[in-house]
Formats: sequence, C-alpha cells, structure tokens
Amino acid sequence: MSREELDNPMTVRAKPASLAIVNNNNGYHRDNEEEEGESKLEPNVGLEFDSAEEAQEFYNLYATKLGFRIRIGQLYRSRVDGSVISRRFVCSKEGFQTTSRTGCPAFIRVQKADSGKWVLANVKKEHNHEFETSGEICPSRIQRKNIPNPKSSVVVVSTRTGLRSIDEDGPGPSGIIDLKRFKRERIDVERIDVELQPRGSEPYKGLEFTSADEAYEFYNAYAANSGFKVRIGQLFRSKNDGSITSRRFVCSKEGHQHPSRVGCGTFMRIQRQDTGRWLVDRFQNEHNHELGMPADASGRVKGFKEEASSVLENMELVELNGGLSLVTRGRESRIGSDWYNELFEYFQARQAGDMGFFYAVEMHNGRALSVFWADARSRFSCTQFGDAVVFETTYRKEGSYSVPLASFIGINHHRQPVLLGCALIAEESEESFTWVFQAWLRAMSGRHPVSMVADQDRAIQHSIAQVFPGIHHRFSAWQIKATEQENIGALLSMNPEFKYEYETCIFQSQTANEFEAAWNVLVNKYNLRKNTWLMEMYRMRKSWVPLHIRGTFFAGIPMDGSLKSYFGTILTSQTPLSEFLIRYEKALEQRREEERKEDFNSFNLQAVLHTKDPIEDQCRRFYTITMFQVFQKELLECYSFVGIKINVEGAISRYLVQKSGSGDERNTVAFNASNLKVSCSCKMFEFEGVLCRHALKVFQIMNIRELPSRYILHRWTKDAKYGILRDVDSGGASQDHKALMLWSLREEAKNYIEAGTASLERYKLAFEIMQEGRRNLCWQN
Repeated sequence: MSREELDNPMTVRAKPASLAIVNNNNGYHRDNEEEEGESKLEPNVGLEFDSAEEAQEFYNLYATKLGFRIRIGQLYRSRVDGSVISRRFVCSKEGFQTTSRTGCPAFIRVQKADSGKWVLANVKKEHNHEFETSGEICPSRIQRKNIPNPKSSVVVVSTRTGLRSIDEDGPGPSGIIDLKRFKRERIDVERIDVELQPRGSEPYKGLEFTSADEAYEFYNAYAANSGFKVRIGQLFRSKNDGSITSRRFVCSKEGHQHPSRVGCGTFMRIQRQDTGRWLVDRFQNEHNHELGMPADASGRVKGFKEEASSVLENMELVELNGGLSLVTRGRESRIGSDWYNELFEYFQARQAGDMGFFYAVEMHNGRALSVFWADARSRFSCTQFGDAVVFETTYRKEGSYSVPLASFIGINHHRQPVLLGCALIAEESEESFTWVFQAWLRAMSGRHPVSMVADQDRAIQHSIAQVFPGIHHRFSAWQIKATEQENIGALLSMNPEFKYEYETCIFQSQTANEFEAAWNVLVNKYNLRKNTWLMEMYRMRKSWVPLHIRGTFFAGIPMDGSLKSYFGTILTSQTPLSEFLIRYEKALEQRREEERKEDFNSFNLQAVLHTKDPIEDQCRRFYTITMFQVFQKELLECYSFVGIKINVEGAISRYLVQKSGSGDERNTVAFNASNLKVSCSCKMFEFEGVLCRHALKVFQIMNIRELPSRYILHRWTKDAKYGILRDVDSGGASQDHKALMLWSLREEAKNYIEAGTASLERYKLAFEIMQEGRRNLCWQN
C-alpha cells in the first residue's frame, strides 16, 4: 500500500469485532457485530465521541491501519472543579526524549462539550517518519506489556486496597495486573509501558499545570523516559500566609549528601501564578553523569497529596523471567552510615553522665534503620506535660533534606515548647513510624497522651491508631494549608465569595448541625461533589475542623500552625553531620534556659491585679505568670458580657451569655449548683484547660467567690514541675516513681548548684542548708 493510498479515507469491508466506525450523523460508535459496508476511519474536526477513552481507541485503530503507534499526550483541566476538559493523543515518535523518537507532529486533540460528548477539536495528520507495514501492529486500546503469572509466583494483596489475589479471581486475561485499579485506590504505580506515560514530553519554560502534584508526575514521567530519577527539591513559601509559591524537582544525583550523588545540576522549577495554576519558570537539563536506559528508570511515582498504601508500600514491580511481578522490596535507610557511628558515640557518652538517658535503634535484617533518643529531662517532662504532644516533622516541609529529624514536643506550664524525645526517620513507611511511636512509649513508661498533632499521611494515621488507640489525632496545620492550596487554591484566590463561605463553614460553625448544613450548601452551590480532596477531608473532619477539635485537651496548641519549631533555625533539615550534635545541644540548652527564667519569674515576681474579685487573687497564687495572664484576660472580658437564664432542669441551670450590645458572640453555659460544675459551648476549658469568660460570667452571677480546684489544672501551676509525684502516696513508691524522683531531684540539684556556686558566700550558705536538709531526712522513717 502506498503513502498516497494511506492518505485517502480508508475503506474497511470486513470489520473485526469492536472496530470503530463513523456513522451517518458524523458521530462515532462501536459495533461488536461482524458487518459488511464501508466505514471511514479518518479523523476529522467535529467528530464526536462518548468519552475520551473512546476517542483514544478510535485514534489507535486509525494508527494501526496506517502503520504507526500512539501515546497519551497532555491533558488540560478545568480551573473551576479540576475535571479533565481536553486531551491530546500523539504519535509515539513525538518528542526527542529517546533515539527512536523523531519529533513527529501528528496528533489529535479532543475537547469536552457542554453536552458531555468529546469533540475532535484539532488534528494534524502529517508524519515525519516512515510507517510500519500496515497490519503488523496489533491494535489494543491501551498497549502494555503482558505480565505472566507463573504458578510458582503468587501475588496476594490485602482487600483493603481494592486489589484481588490472583488465586481468588484467576489469572485474568494474559495475566495482566489492572493498574487502573491501583490508581483508583490512590496508589501511584509507574506505568509499565514507558512509551505510554502521560505528559512524557520534554519540559519547557511557560509550561502550565493545574497543581504541583501534576507537575511532579509530568517531570517524573519525563525522567523515566530519559533514563534518570527525580527527587523533590526545595520549596519556597509566601511571607504573607506561608503558602507554597515555588517548588523544585531535581535529579536524584543532585547534591553530595550521599556517595551516589554527584552534584548533578538538572532541575525543573515551577512557580504558582495568581490564577492558582503552576508555571515552569526555570528548566536545566544538563546532567554530569551517564543516563540509564529509559526502561530501567523504575520506581514508584509518589505525589505530595497521597502516600502509597501501607500494603503495597513494601512491594514493587520487578522483571522476572521476562515478565513483571509484584515482590517484597528491602527496607532502605535515608540516614547515612556515618550518622549511626557518630550518634552511638554521643548516646554512650550521654548515658555515662545521665542515668536516665534512653535510646533505641530499629534493626531490620541486621541493618540499622530509625533511631530514637530521650534524656532524663525529656522523660521527666513527659510526666508533667505529656498529655498533649506534637509530632514535629519539619524536614518534610522542605522537600529536600539531609536530616530526617522528628521531635516529640509538649507544652509546658509557661506555654513554651518542651522536648519529649527525638528520632531520625529511616523511611516514611508505616513500619518506621510505628517503631518510633513504640520506642517513645517505652521511654515514657507506657504513658499515653490524650491528643497528638501530627501529619495526615496514611502511614502516620495508621501508626498512631495502632500504638495510641483512642487518642485524638489532629492534622498538622501546615499540611492542611499545603494540600488545600494545591486542590482548591485557584478557587479560593479567584472567588472571594467562595473563600468567605468556605472559611465561615470551617471556622465559625458552633455545632455539628451548623457545620453539616453549611458544608452541604457549599459543595452543592459550587458543584464540588466530585472533588475527591474535599470529600476525603470531609470524611476526616474530626481531625482538622475546629468544631470537632475543641472538645479535646490540646494544651491550647494553636490551630493555625503558629507554634514555632522547637529547634528553630539553629538545627534544620540541612544541618551537616559535623555540626548536628553541637547545634542540637545548643538549641536544647537555649530552650531549657528560657524555661528556667520563666520558673524564676513565676516564683519571684508578682503579676498586677486589675479587679477586687477574690478569684483573681486565688489564680495569681497558683498559676505561672504566663497562665495567669491568660486567665486574667478572660476574667476582664467577662465584665463586658451579660448572662440570661434560659432553662432550669433540677440543679442544672442554662444561661445564654452574650456580649453587651452585640449578639455576634453568644454561647450557652450549663451550671450545676449541686457540685459547682460548669460547661460552656465554646469548649475553651476542654481544649485549653483555662475557664472561659462565659463560664466566669455565670460564676459571677451565682456569686462564686473561689474557683473549685478542678478548674485550676496542676499542669499550669508554678508547682507543675513535680508532675505526677505530687499525688503519689507517701507510704511507698514503685520503681517508675523512684526514677521520676531521681530525675526531679537531679534537675533541682543542678539549679541549686548553679545558684550556690555564684560566690563564696552563697556556697557557704548552700552547703549549710544542704547539711541541715540531710540531717532532717535522716530523722524520717
């Protein structure tokens, strides 16, 4: 058949099953019956299809007849709801990423019409290469390598992923693993046929994407085609709201942190536009190392928004006996081998001088993975302030890092962050996080926190649920903001009305019914029922919506993410090993010195009273200065509120408390006269542990002159450093309590020695007091 003949509309007299034909109404339909007749397979502008997949199948059949293959090209999404509105299907020789490609310009583009049909909008039929012999290319809707299923190899995957065991359902046609089902379950697996990777063309300045995740997938596909791997590099945030404004994706051999890295300068940088879309503004494509074969560039595609399923995260597709199979992969550590030696020497030195120092190492097949450690001060602090914990993984915000440092942070009685333990995370898998949480629990004598602020990744969620059953896991604010920006950022920036309604629904809802009603109005009004991110966040609303957070004690940890990193700028994810331990000790000492100063101020300075209310004086005697200021603000505010009794049921009276002259701020307070218990709908006491202005107004109405002790939490008082020991029976002590007493006395002795050695006179006084104290202890039974 000549080229001239191929350029003319084709005539198909004996059409095989499922061959596509063009009907008389300029539409496209599939006919599964054998039929005679002439059918045109020529793509023309205006041709309609029921779906984009049908258009792909049509173009694939047309390509098969002419003698070329196709690939999936770029897609375009709606700025309103993110749905796909246009697709390109190109000749397999489009681009220049491999030697087999010639930059062929042939393609078709289909556009989604308002009717739901897909209309062929653009077509280019000219090729710049020779065709293969017609008929030798086997037509297939999606071309992939077959995956044999030998009897000796059995793939069993949990039903939680939606995948079936091969033994359950049989091998399936040609043993093919349905990768579409992987994707539907939010598991990113690299496409088997590299030639069919979507968006696999070379990047260029000005290329646009609807999200950073889409840009990463594009660059990862390009890298796989070119023979190298990528890592997530630096990110940059807005100084105004902290949202991500720019991201870099780099060659896996960028930098020199690991022996395998050679300082490669290849990268792609994307910048967020005012429209919410992401634009490639810098692209460097010069490697300083040899590239691998395109087919060898394997590895899972991992996006920002979702983690691999816990079941499949330890499995990968590998080539066995000419086919592909799912096999268990070995666990790898991102911690350099030289780090372990340095850390172990430090741990052993610390243990020699600190009997309460604890450390643990995760081992797997004789190899060290994650590492956890906590000194005596951190372990003792957990008995005081381990009720609300932040699992801080600041390194994950920065994309590119050399130190995967995670910290357990509590909030002390001065509202300062206090260290409860540290870990280096070998890999971001459920196994690693579970081990770290279990190590922390062992170090803290098995004391479970009430609540924890941590990232929302599936691996972390599962680990927390496994190690701390019943705990209230609250998602990190920075991660919510980042995913929010990626998924609905364009809508928030382009539609002020939507932004107002969205924020009102999230932050102003006072009851579950209010939230449900506002949410339903929002998703229906803006046609967001099919937005998968919003639907997933709604399912997990109890882990991030303030309405559902306020009822649990979180020690007042801000919901807006304003809590600063414990180590600040002294110790970052880029700190080299040579400086890591020095900076760690410096940051630790700086934080603990700040706590000592606040302890001194609370015992030696006195806050000024602003009222004659005896409750104010009572709280000044107990609270630290910082916490008294929090309480004093609520007390002063309560004078501008009025309370109206709205209901009485036995000993319980309910009051509507609202600000004078304004009905904007109103809450319901229930007061039990029989036991002086009070509860407010604002949930401030439940969330923060300090009575709110609304409850204090009711106490004023009821002429309560002294707060019940239950409403002055010991953790907020000057004596909080005694922790749980204050309530321990003096008749005896368990081994755990003896350790706690040892840590407590050692810490107090350290402060005593520092004060006693300031001068010779102080030393003499300190020595006399110590001798007198020892004599008094000897008289005790």
